[in-house]
Amino acid sequence: MIQKLQIDLGGRPLSIETGKVAKQANGSVLVQYGETVVLVTAVMSEKRREGIDFIPLTVNYLEMTYAAGKIPGGFFKREGRPSDRETLISRFIDRPLRPLLPKGIQNEVQIIATVLSADQENDPSILGMIGASSALSLSDIPFNGPIAGAKVGRIDGEYVLNPTLEELDLSDIDLVVAGSEDAIIMVEGSAREVKEEEILEAILFGHQSLKPVIELQKRLMSMVPVGKREVDLQRPEESLYEKVRALAEERLRETFYIAEKTERRERLDQILQETIQASGAEDENSQRLVKVAFEEIYRKLVRQLILKEKRRIDGRGLSEIRPITCEVGILPRTHGSALFTRGETQVLAVVTFGTSEDEQKIDSLTGETYKSFMLHYNFPPFCVGEVSPLRAPGRREIGHGALAERAILPVLPSSDKFPYTIRVVSEVLESNGSSSMATVCGASLSLMDAGVPIKAPVAGIAMGLILEDSESAVLSDILGDEDHFGDMDFKVAGTAEGVTAIQMDIKIGGVSREVMERVLAQAREGRRYILEKMKETISEPRKDLPRHAPRIVTLQVKQEKIRDIIGPGGKNIRSIIDQTGVKVDVEDSGLVKLASPNYDAIEKAIYMIKRLTQEVEVGGLYMGKVRRILGFGAIVEIFPGTDGLIHISQLAETRVKEVSDVLKEGDEVMVKVIDIDPQGRIRLSRKAALREMKEAGEGRAKRHLES
Repeated sequence: MIQKLQIDLGGRPLSIETGKVAKQANGSVLVQYGETVVLVTAVMSEKRREGIDFIPLTVNYLEMTYAAGKIPGGFFKREGRPSDRETLISRFIDRPLRPLLPKGIQNEVQIIATVLSADQENDPSILGMIGASSALSLSDIPFNGPIAGAKVGRIDGEYVLNPTLEELDLSDIDLVVAGSEDAIIMVEGSAREVKEEEILEAILFGHQSLKPVIELQKRLMSMVPVGKREVDLQRPEESLYEKVRALAEERLRETFYIAEKTERRERLDQILQETIQASGAEDENSQRLVKVAFEEIYRKLVRQLILKEKRRIDGRGLSEIRPITCEVGILPRTHGSALFTRGETQVLAVVTFGTSEDEQKIDSLTGETYKSFMLHYNFPPFCVGEVSPLRAPGRREIGHGALAERAILPVLPSSDKFPYTIRVVSEVLESNGSSSMATVCGASLSLMDAGVPIKAPVAGIAMGLILEDSESAVLSDILGDEDHFGDMDFKVAGTAEGVTAIQMDIKIGGVSREVMERVLAQAREGRRYILEKMKETISEPRKDLPRHAPRIVTLQVKQEKIRDIIGPGGKNIRSIIDQTGVKVDVEDSGLVKLASPNYDAIEKAIYMIKRLTQEVEVGGLYMGKVRRILGFGAIVEIFPGTDGLIHISQLAETRVKEVSDVLKEGDEVMVKVIDIDPQGRIRLSRKAALREMKEAGEGRAKRHLES
């Protein structure tokens, strides 16, 4: 049965329709907002995937180019591997759904969100999130929903719900907020150094705004009632918990005094293996259940340590930051480099400069755009002491890199002040929590080392939360285990003045406004502490670029002069490049960018371009070259492509019988422009030029005698 409901959301109609298409999926919906349409399906496998200890959820967000009336570029003319944008959106659809699937489920669940129509105003990613919740809620798949998502902007101090792409250009906040009716579950976005209090207001505004969408889903669920499938959650029996607790609890407490991650992990693994052996678990599934019970007991012990003793597993206090060391300029041939170490997390950040030819072209549903700043994050297996194949960047690498990129972007100079394409690569060398925020710190340091005039240094910190009944503990600079066992992972990056990027995942039913305010305030203090540590190494960008970096100089010429620089068939611009070795980039606006490590070569190229683009002025003196001798005068090229006529009467003070008595083809001669007629014909005078030069010489001699 086809059912469709519609509401007004942010001044535009939002509709959810089910029962029309993709009916063999467990659940499917068409979500439309304006003229943007997304199909979302949810399917769960019949069989369990044995032996796994994670929720087997996969989310795929697909942007089909036909949605915007386009044909894909490239040789194959069809959609290929997911773009970074599709990967990032898949991640933030996944994150609020995952905590709401039953713990212990082993049946694979797949969500596919396909953009069918894109009006290039309304962001289809939010529809993907709403559709994923709707498809799960209207299916027989166990799901503790519904949820919804909203995008929040702020223009001239006013919060805007689901701003259009054009409105986002004017906004100083760009947040995605996902939540249930009672709780915020996920936040992700960026800001232009916005105060924490204002970020919190934006989050709460977004949560309030998505509630009508949740109510819409509930109404649709009542119209299409579906029973939920019974699944075997493969949870340990209470008797197994008691057995594991008796075997392992006291020894687990001893690991709290092992501060070093590798040593602690080795000891935990030893205790686990001994517990499995002592429990009598023989087959793979019973051993997995022992492991589940073991981890849950360890989780409770860690949380009790933090709540009762106010101490963490590495011995720190709740708001204490791990030891920080910073180094810059550690690589001799790169354009900028920094090594940032915080506890057992270490990042090497490297800067490379390029020209506009190195910009990344993004071909998306909204059209072609170009990125002149790229931040790439690498997470090799050795950073956590593991062995695994090296593959192309996965969702983790793309997501963490995008978060750090958003954090740095608001402090970068504009292209007219710093006309370079900038690439930062973050190599994670060690990881024990918050490598994405260490990447922010390392990137900021390396940019200053490279001489990029950033507005202010940026630092990042990951916050955690332990919440049970009326007790709570906010943790600064969390470890990997604290992230795993905690109730919230809250990453905040920014300058001393305000927030530039934020990412939050809440794993429980919800937190109060007071707790969120406390987390943000503690994060601000931690971020400022880290910034002070960074400033001890380098406090501001270097004044000069490194010697190996290309020099880029810009010139602005009139648009009609572009053809003079390029020349017929590109003759002139090729000549400049061949003679100087300088890379020349001419934009349609008349902006000319010259790039070379050799500044003398750039100066030579500037001189050549000015010769090609200079304009004749009446009264100006020019050194020209005789191109042709006529019976009544001579044609002189005063600069490439611009000729004038010296009439025979203007050749000398005295009467000249034959032009060839004074000039020959190829002679260089100083001339003065005495007239330009309405047709643009230029009249030159050698006589006037000689007279002016003579008077100038006499004036210099007179001033010399007087002095």
